[in-house]
Amino acid sequence: MAAERNEPLRLGSIAPNFQAETTGGPIDFHEFIGDDWVILFSHPEDYTPVCTTELGEMARLEPEFSKRGVKLIGLSANTLGSHEGWITDIKDVTGSQVTFPIIADKERKVAYLYDMIDYQDTTNVDEKGIAFTIRSVFFIDPKKTIRCILSYPASTGRNSAEILRVIQSLQTGDKHRVTTPINWVPGDDVIVHPSIQGDEATRLFPNLRAVKPYLRFTPLPEID
Repeated sequence: MAAERNEPLRLGSIAPNFQAETTGGPIDFHEFIGDDWVILFSHPEDYTPVCTTELGEMARLEPEFSKRGVKLIGLSANTLGSHEGWITDIKDVTGSQVTFPIIADKERKVAYLYDMIDYQDTTNVDEKGIAFTIRSVFFIDPKKTIRCILSYPASTGRNSAEILRVIQSLQTGDKHRVTTPINWVPGDDVIVHPSIQGDEATRLFPNLRAVKPYLRFTPLPEID
């Protein structure tokens, strides 16, 4: 019988703490976060085709996240031994070595805590009929606040470029007091936050371009 669902996690919620075994050793999640950003992302199961391509791509991009002060941590509903063998397969298939930790969540304790369970696809279960995790992504800031949540069905692989773009947008907004428009990528103009008005706006953003009183664009130095 499935466990009862916890209260939903929303943007602005504090990321629940937990202790878990990972391929990098045991962790306390809040201690793991420390003063960094963290991306926690789940996978339905080891040795599955979509997950294998995703882990390989995230491993390839890990340096891009690291230089932005972002730690990666994966989760899959299997044992440590299974994870370790799967990491070898991922290297064989994609050429990328997974060095970030993967949580062993065979009992779905973290999956239930973060509501990563599949309630849509009744075939997404293990041999005991227990629901596997969906493809969830949690963006967590150094204050341990959940800033963004993405969820994909088991059948749909994630877009790694979008995961990187989201973290760049969040960090840019925090640093410069701006928001980012549709399809924004680093180097594009950003939107001046509505809370910044008058002389403060022109002082902070001398190249401000007002399209409407509520829509003001400005360039920023391109970030890496």
